[in-house]
Amino acid sequence: MSGESEFSPGRSDAPRDLLALYDEALPSVYGYFVRRCGDRSTAEDLTSETFLAAMDAARKTSPPTITVPWLIGVARHKLADHYRRRSDRFTVPVAEVPEPVPGDDWDAELDRIVAESVLARLPEHHRTVLALRYMDDHSVPECAELIGRTVHATEALLVRARRAFRNEYPEGGA
Repeated sequence: MSGESEFSPGRSDAPRDLLALYDEALPSVYGYFVRRCGDRSTAEDLTSETFLAAMDAARKTSPPTITVPWLIGVARHKLADHYRRRSDRFTVPVAEVPEPVPGDDWDAELDRIVAESVLARLPEHHRTVLALRYMDDHSVPECAELIGRTVHATEALLVRARRAFRNEYPEGGA
């Protein structure tokens, strides 16, 4: 993002600068969690944890360069920690997918539920890149920046992630 606020390493006013970046970054960080949790309370808690971690980093003697993409990286780790703490979250298998009824709007909702279940079973790096690309509608170069990879490595990761998703998706699925 052009005009984006950031911290310079070694600056003593880094915590104050984080507060200035907060208004710009909050919608991105909170939106990241809402799209992945589906639970407003959890998204709010994880957003708070992310900004607390950023403040801890800002208070270090040599703080990192803190930008919105850096905060999304912290958010990704907070989300992974959240799911590790709740290991029971994805242990219930999805029942057999019922046959679609013509003209029924339930089909789209069912496809979404099945897709979310499949996505949840994928490794974190596959979930992350697929969510950034297809849920958040980021370009491949934007995804690469957010996950700290080259564009070429991100393209390769997307190919592997899509293949893993297709392999997990129930037979006859979209």
